Amino acid sequence: MAEIESPQVDAMEGDSGEPTQVLEFGLGSETYCLDIGVIDEIVDAGELTRIPNSPPHVKGVMDLRGRTTSIIDPKVVFDIAAEGERSRIIVFDSETVGEQGTIGWVVDEVYQVSNIHPKDVDETTTANDDHVHGIVKGDDRFIVWVDPNIAASK
Repeated sequence: MAEIESPQVDAMEGDSGEPTQVLEFGLGSETYCLDIGVIDEIVDAGELTRIPNSPPHVKGVMDLRGRTTSIIDPKVVFDIAAEGERSRIIVFDSETVGEQGTIGWVVDEVYQVSNIHPKDVDETTTANDDHVHGIVKGDDRFIVWVDPNIAASK
């Protein structure tokens, strides 16, 4: 179980040009990222308790140190094929994700923390999607920078 501190990071807005630290993770064959300022910790995927009549993107709940944590499947939210083994859970800081309580996303793999510079983010391709901050370009690959609050709108 690896815990990630939530340092103060600049948003992509403004003229500061300061990089933002993001956590890169895999869903299927694609790479996504989240601002680490919204992440509380990363844990191994464990056994979930299914909630009857819950929406398809809610995979269940689990107990994390006495907190009931709702586990969301972002593959359902982003309409991604269910390939790959879900092995890690990204747990969000409950103070940064609004009134959703304690939630986590089950992901296939967690890769690394990296610095994203504003010049490397293409925000024009996401004009119609409020839950995508932009597409990060670099090293012959694209990374989709997503918002953790997307599950609340489903």
